[in-house]
Amino acid sequence: MTQHSKRLAALVAVAGLVVPVASHATNGYQLIGIGSHQKGMGGAVTAVPRSAMTAITNPAGMARIGTRADFNLELFMPERFVDFSATGGEKQESATTMYGVPALGWTAPVSDENPDVYFGGGMFGTSGMGVDYGTVQIAPTSPLPGNPPVYFDGYSSISFWQMAPTLAWNVDKRLSLGVSLNLDYQSVAFKQRTLADTNGDGTPETTVVNFDLSRQAQGFGIGLSFGVLYDVNDALTLGASYKSHQEFSDMEYQLANGDILNMPGASGCTQVVPGGTACPAGNYKLALDYPQQVAIGIAMHLMKGLTVAADVKWIDWSSTMNELVIRGPNGARVTLPAGWEDQMIYALGVEYAATPRLNLRAGFNYAAAPFGDNEVSANLILPATVETHYTVGADYRLNRHWELAFHYMQTAEKVFTAPATDPNVPGAKIGLKEQSFGVNLGYLF
Repeated sequence: MTQHSKRLAALVAVAGLVVPVASHATNGYQLIGIGSHQKGMGGAVTAVPRSAMTAITNPAGMARIGTRADFNLELFMPERFVDFSATGGEKQESATTMYGVPALGWTAPVSDENPDVYFGGGMFGTSGMGVDYGTVQIAPTSPLPGNPPVYFDGYSSISFWQMAPTLAWNVDKRLSLGVSLNLDYQSVAFKQRTLADTNGDGTPETTVVNFDLSRQAQGFGIGLSFGVLYDVNDALTLGASYKSHQEFSDMEYQLANGDILNMPGASGCTQVVPGGTACPAGNYKLALDYPQQVAIGIAMHLMKGLTVAADVKWIDWSSTMNELVIRGPNGARVTLPAGWEDQMIYALGVEYAATPRLNLRAGFNYAAAPFGDNEVSANLILPATVETHYTVGADYRLNRHWELAFHYMQTAEKVFTAPATDPNVPGAKIGLKEQSFGVNLGYLF
């Protein structure tokens, strides 16, 4: 290895340019609930279906909510930052602070002759987030010749949608079953670079390390969901659901020379270009599936109009987000060790019928982040760190057909700090807090 190569490798270590490609805040990169009814309960809805969004969380609920359609829009407002102060650099917040997450669904009996069998579905936004960090200084000096200051910039944009045609059946007065076909769509774009100010004019003009998949790529996936609801008695309902591993087609990126430059974790990338060693131009493929998950819920109807619900959910993030691989021409391969672990989610919700027309809700949702301080350098542009969520909500019956619901969610800010011994970005911080507000318009036939 040449002296310049050794310096370059050291600089890469300082920059920590190891990027995972999919992350959403809240429970990993999955929303805690879909629509205002679910958000108002903090996501504790496996045993408490209230809208057609139950097609995503527990398909059996589609047989218990009557004949209805729901239209929901959520404004998701995260505040994210990256901070390199520990290495003498700067702190910067993301420029993008609001995302729209729509969802719509419906359910109805399949026929007058089969009033206990329901068919429904919809289109549901279950994830949608990103960051947009402008150029921010990592450190005032570097191992490059002349020891110039080094900088970072990063961008990510992730969207995840699901269609869920659902068949549900009230087997008897106590038992309901449901199954949905998950037809999935996701798009992912991201970019992260390390730059150097080699001419000393205060503007970084030299790209030292580059990982540029900013050409938006799409993938389509498929899976199944199963659900069950059982009324033990008038005071107690149990619910459970299982969503299978969602198999996706590869997302494809057309990359040019230098789009992947001096990238750690790369093999088969020996093309010499201005600035270093690059992966060859051509078609690159990323395999990114969506993990299986299991939820168990209980709803206690403690008194007239008062329901308390609790959920426990497991998401198998380690099967899809532990290590990601991008494959290109001539054997080019880039490995991204995101290091995500499985996640246990705990949710609690309370619903109170204040009047025959007005229902009030409050919820709490907690899940330890799927990564920790040791993985900060692998999650710089996707800080899925929040753990604690507080929610309130309500719905009001306007007349016999129309219902209006809303929710508000606030999270506690969570900050992760890389250890001082981290070889990539010692002491670097990433942080996130969120708010969201949503409105649901329901029509009851």
